This record gives sequence, C-alpha cells and structure tokens, in this order.
Amino acid sequence: MESLNTLIEHIMGGQSLIAGTLSQLRRKEGATFSKVVVKPVQLKNGMHYQFAYYTATQVEHKNIPAESAGQELEMLLTDIFRQGLLCTADADYQVLLSKKGKATVLKKPATKQPAADLSHNRKKRYVLEDGEPVPFLIELGIMNESGKVLAKKYDKFRQINRFLEMVEDVLPSLPQGRPLTIVDFGCGKSYLTFALYHYLAVAAGRELSIVGLDLKADVIAHCSALAERLGYNKLQFLVGDIADYTGLDQVDMVVTLHACDTATDAALEKAVRWGASVILSVPCCQHELFAQIQNTVMEPMLSHGILKERFAALATDGIRAKLLDILGYRTQLLEFIDMEHTPKNILIRAVRGSGVDREALWREYTAFRDFLGADPYLERACRDLLPTEK
Repeated sequence: MESLNTLIEHIMGGQSLIAGTLSQLRRKEGATFSKVVVKPVQLKNGMHYQFAYYTATQVEHKNIPAESAGQELEMLLTDIFRQGLLCTADADYQVLLSKKGKATVLKKPATKQPAADLSHNRKKRYVLEDGEPVPFLIELGIMNESGKVLAKKYDKFRQINRFLEMVEDVLPSLPQGRPLTIVDFGCGKSYLTFALYHYLAVAAGRELSIVGLDLKADVIAHCSALAERLGYNKLQFLVGDIADYTGLDQVDMVVTLHACDTATDAALEKAVRWGASVILSVPCCQHELFAQIQNTVMEPMLSHGILKERFAALATDGIRAKLLDILGYRTQLLEFIDMEHTPKNILIRAVRGSGVDREALWREYTAFRDFLGADPYLERACRDLLPTEK
C-alpha cells in the first residue's frame, strides 16, 4: 500500500487534487453509500475538500479541512472501495485495489484543469440572498430574523429565486413610466405573489398594484392580513373564480401558477384580451386533451394510460404556446422548480411582440391539432381573435 500512501500524501499535501471519484464497493452488504466524489472548495476558514457520499436516492456532503482530507480519502480507498480516479493538473491517477488490498496505481494524461474560482462553485448568486433579512420571507417562515434561510425551507427559497430570475428577464418588456397592474390567478398561499411585490415595489421602486385571486376564503384572509402587516398597501387579495373575474379593464402582467386543467386556459384568455405585456403560467392537471386525443398511428403509445397522460400534458402546453404565438406573443417553455407536485415543472413565459407570420403559425397549429383530434379550450375561447378556418 506504500505507493497509494505516497500518492495520497503527494496529492493532498500539495493541495493539487482537482476531482476524485471513488467507486466499486468492496462489500455491498451494510454499505450506506455507493460512490464518493471529492472536489476542493474555498471556504471562509480556508481550503477544504468536499466529499459527496451518494446513495440510491440522495447525496450527503461533508467539507473536510485540507490537512485532514487525506486521511478520509485513504480510509475510503483502503476499507470501502476498490477503484478510484484522482485527477490533478499534471496527471490522472487510476487506483485499482485487489480483493486482498493490493493497490495498483496507473498514471494517465491529465484531463482536467483547476477551476479559476473555487468559491464561485460553492454558492449560486440569488436575486434574494441568504443572510440578508427580507421581511416577507421572515413572515412566511422561510428566514429567521437575522436573514438565515431555514434548512427545511431552502427548496422554497430556491423556487422563489428561480421565479424572480424569470421576472427579471422580462422587465424590459413591461411598460415604463407609469404604474403597473398585475394579476395573480389562483394565488394560493401567495409565496410568489409576495415575492413579486417585494421585488418590483420594494426593491425596484416601481409603482404598481397587484391583485391575488383564489377560491379559498381562508387562504385569502390569511394573505390579506399578512399584506397589511408588511405594509404592502398596493397588494390586494380577493376571493373569486378566474373565469368570472371582471375587476380590471387593463392588466400588464398575468401570473397563473397551478390553475388546474382549463382554469389555466381561462387565465390565458383573460391575459390575451387585456393585452398583457407578460404572461407567466405554470399549468397543472391537464386533463382536457387526455379525453380528446385519438390517433391510430400513435396507438402504441396512447394505449398505455401513463404514457397518454404525459403526452397529453406536453401536447397541451405545446398547443397553448403555439396559440399564444398566433395571438401576438413570443413564447418560451422553461423549466421551473416546483416542490408541491414534481421536482421540476414547465413554465410558459409569453411576452407580447409583433411581426409574426400568423397564417404560417396557424397552419402549423391546425395540422398538429387535427393530427391529434383535439378541440382545445383556449382555441374555442379565443375563436374571434384567431385566423379564419379554411
């Protein structure tokens, strides 16, 4: 084992390890992890090595000071694993251990170069920063009074920041020089509604009013009380149904998150008829097309309920996006973080534009619609705004 000891002392003592991967367990019985990945990280108290211990469903991280990391690496290679790849700027070292513990070290050409900024790899820059107190996040139990994000709420913190990043991208598309009007359909507990108000009204100083609409009276009462405590006097919460709402004549941005099935389409129709500059929509529970789709060519897939359900959901969002394009928007489908349903979801982001070939887009749309045998709610609702059927 002398050559392995010497190698680890040389690499870790000189802090030259760029990346390491340890694999192939000696004994699977009783093992708590199946792979370990090692990389250097620069923390406030000096150089450390981050050991990531992988199981079948999760990963646990441990940051070990550079002077102690060699001992952990040697223990893992001699007692737990039979193979390791240790990458430095000068060479890659493949470590192979026999069943009896004999080590063979193979030196190969280097495949990696050190990162320019190790500290940058450790922390993502967020719109709202961990460690900086934000009143609405404290009130919602995401931060403590000093601004530290609570461990159990970090996923929600990431979701809020991802949403604000998407809003940040479309700020130039919102009207300038006048107050903004924003509606959040199906606002629920309103984490993102409060985030939007804070970001635009408090942080950016924009004049605006936001209306949050939901069917649950108790949720609306709670959100209204919180808005009052925060002094968000241009944030209003109302009990109501999306399709029946008639409280405004013009809206600049429409947000709709997890409005079920065709309630999403009702919100999109409202947004289009208001001439909203920006639409942000995360659809949910798309059932309409599931019952409509009929196509013999696709029967090998459509005959399986789970595949048909997933395809119908994707096709629904594709149809919505294409119809919004025809109706004068530039539409993107983006990946969005969502904890309540699935780890990842789709957000439709549409910005009002001009200069599109509506007839060409309409031909593309109708060919796809007819291929599926679909009769979408959004098309029916906006029939008077769409090209004439031929």
